[in-house]
Amino acid sequence: MNSIWTETTNFLKRPALLGDMSIDTAIIGGGMAGILTAFLLKQKGIEVIVLEANQIGSGQTKNTTAKITSQHNLIYDTLIQQFGIEKAFQYADANQKAIAQYHRIIQEHGIECEFEEQPSYLYSTVETKSLKREVEAALRLGIDATFTTDTTLPFTVKGAVKFQGQAQFHPLKFLKSIAEALTIYEYTDVKTVEDNRIVTDSGIVTARHIVFASHFPFINAPGYYFMRLNQERSYVLALENTPVLNGMYLGIDENGLSFRNSGSLLLLGGGKHRTGENPTGGKYQMLRDAASSYWPECHEAAAWSAQDCMSLDSIPYIGQFSASTPNWYVATGFGKWGMTSSMVSAMILSDMIAGKESKNAEVFSPHRFAFSASAEEMMENGIESAKGLAHSLFSGPRCTHLGCQLEWNPDESSWDCPCHGSRFDAFGSLIDNPAQENVPKENLPQEGQING
Repeated sequence: MNSIWTETTNFLKRPALLGDMSIDTAIIGGGMAGILTAFLLKQKGIEVIVLEANQIGSGQTKNTTAKITSQHNLIYDTLIQQFGIEKAFQYADANQKAIAQYHRIIQEHGIECEFEEQPSYLYSTVETKSLKREVEAALRLGIDATFTTDTTLPFTVKGAVKFQGQAQFHPLKFLKSIAEALTIYEYTDVKTVEDNRIVTDSGIVTARHIVFASHFPFINAPGYYFMRLNQERSYVLALENTPVLNGMYLGIDENGLSFRNSGSLLLLGGGKHRTGENPTGGKYQMLRDAASSYWPECHEAAAWSAQDCMSLDSIPYIGQFSASTPNWYVATGFGKWGMTSSMVSAMILSDMIAGKESKNAEVFSPHRFAFSASAEEMMENGIESAKGLAHSLFSGPRCTHLGCQLEWNPDESSWDCPCHGSRFDAFGSLIDNPAQENVPKENLPQEGQING
């Protein structure tokens, strides 16, 4: 199932890498984070290439709901409590500047990508206490935030946090434009990275600086990101014959829904779950039921799903990949806020590579560890990995990453890994990393045995 962004954008085909080459900076991953980083590096006069295993924008970027916002759920009150006011300000300032940077690039280059300034709302139908705390925290950090009960949602809310000056756009139209002048090699699968050498299936790239922007870092060590990330899936319907809402919305309650308009369509999202934990399916049907209850005359134009990397403390990992690899960089753990986080990554990493200090980089450093903010999530990740590994000793198809038991996702007809989020289609072909190899067909259940 394709997103509305995929259906309305055609990218120019790029050649695969043929043979060896040397370059100042090589970026692994041709999604929003990788392309934006390359774009800003080129503006700084740095020679850069992008290596993409498939096509530009063919990973998670094509499945976003494309909200450009610093309103990342109920994050600011938590950041102040767990990290202090200074680091909370760094996070807020970086994301507010990311919105402004999108606006600047779009205006300066005349990019037609349906960019619209919109307010962004967090809403609840059951409580107001956490919303009011979030407003207070956001105001302390310089964000234009207010508490309100006035929304254009099709139901009554107890309250909402409103951020002014946010935005939405067509991500692939934007990506296509900024990628035009870049050197990009498609269908170039990176196999290993050692020191300053990137080994692909069609040549070796030697680079002074290497950026991992491949959604989930596929190198297990150093870095050990598979121990510090889990992945979540969520689902989206594009609906016709619905009203225009004033702004972008996200519910903070359990099973809260996401809303935003795109032209004549309304995007309704929700149904989140840890990858590999959707045995009974029904996520799309849940959204369809909600849509029909709110707008009985609406029609479904498209349906798709997305996958997001979730860090231990809800802050992305942006910066030096590991202490032992000073010229490797990483951008991951965007936690469902990939558009602003991609721009934050591009701004921080391009500055680092250019030798310029970034005052907001500290809060995103991959080397941070706040035990109070990370312990519970790390324990849960460990439990899930242990369950998946133990299960795999007895039966069923196993993930080619670290051998965890794959689980069938009936909503997507895919085999999903609950340990680290790799996904494979019904025939074992790889869809999402960190795995790099397909599941052999002989290791998959025969037709009729799935969930049997």
